[in-house]
Amino acid sequence: MKIFKKTPLTLALSVAIVGLSVSNVTQAESITEALTSGKASVNNLLRYESVEQDNAAKDASALTLRTLLAYKTGTIKGFSATVEMEDSRIVMGQGDYTVGPTGYNVGEYSVIADPEHTELDQGFIQYTGSGLTAKLGRQVITMDGHRFIGHVGWRQDRQTFDGLSVRYAPSEALTLNYAYIDQRNRIFAESADLDAKDHLLNASYMTPVGKITAYGYLLEVDNGTENSLDTYGVSFTGSTAAGDAKILYAAEYASQSNETSTTDFSTDYMNLSVGVVVSGITAKLGYESLGSDEGGVGFATPLATLHKFNGWADMFLGTPNEGLVDTSVTLAGKVLGGSWTVMYHDFEADEATATVDDLGSELDLSYVKSYGKHYSAGIKYAAYSGEGTRVDTDKLWVWVGAKF
Repeated sequence: MKIFKKTPLTLALSVAIVGLSVSNVTQAESITEALTSGKASVNNLLRYESVEQDNAAKDASALTLRTLLAYKTGTIKGFSATVEMEDSRIVMGQGDYTVGPTGYNVGEYSVIADPEHTELDQGFIQYTGSGLTAKLGRQVITMDGHRFIGHVGWRQDRQTFDGLSVRYAPSEALTLNYAYIDQRNRIFAESADLDAKDHLLNASYMTPVGKITAYGYLLEVDNGTENSLDTYGVSFTGSTAAGDAKILYAAEYASQSNETSTTDFSTDYMNLSVGVVVSGITAKLGYESLGSDEGGVGFATPLATLHKFNGWADMFLGTPNEGLVDTSVTLAGKVLGGSWTVMYHDFEADEATATVDDLGSELDLSYVKSYGKHYSAGIKYAAYSGEGTRVDTDKLWVWVGAKF
């Protein structure tokens, strides 16, 4: 079973590991100490998921167990290494669902994107020192709260990247990030992995009234075609006290373009939110617009943790050509030692056409509770009401987790 595709960066990582092992025999004791003083961890998630849709597909259900086994060495002169294996199995034969990219039950059931798999989830060398952290190899990379760059950790096979990432914090207020990705390891085991030439740039500065972030994400699938997708944006998030309450606010704008010999389009993104926290209850109103270029193509975030945005039913994993406007209301708080959330979304097209305008609505509910340091459990429900050709969809998740 192939668990680690050979790419220029992964080969370089292999050479580096061998070099660190044999370049200086006098450091053998230090290397031994780093290996023996490392930390091992295990993370298990057992989850039941069901999907009911008002279409021809059979109702889907899945009971899957994800296991993450990780080991991080001790540090030698700022260097350390991390290896993490990931495995997902269907439990008790509860595998009545479809995973299209892997060829599992294609066209029979509704989709639950959790294929059975075993693979290297992370494997990287890290250097840390003087405000600098650099990683080379397969790794998790997240930025901007996952809106543009995320690990899709909600799925049992989370998204990772092969590449180099650098984080530099010259002061407590300023943080600079850069990453180069040469392979995107998607959530469908190896079936949908993509060679890439992605450059990610992100800088943030903390002010007394909030954090300002500027970014540029230059994405390109390395398949011999012109397909660049360039996104530049700026965001501001913060909060302020108002008596016994706390006021929350956020604003973000980004532009996206693709200019090649065969395509030429540009779209815009805007996100505005305001909220208040009173007596432990958070209420928030949000407005997010993923724009359209004259109804031909919608603003895209292909590396995001998409499940986190635009409704948990995952009806908008790809932005419609007409764009998407998501107006949402969120209530959240704590009860009985756990956290609850209620969200309502109203969806419509950014550039309406004769056939596409109202894109439906959705109600999302969740309750999550931790039990001590090691155990957790949760339940989540999403109900999407479709308009036009979009079908009504109900999804339910129940899970328990343990980590040591």
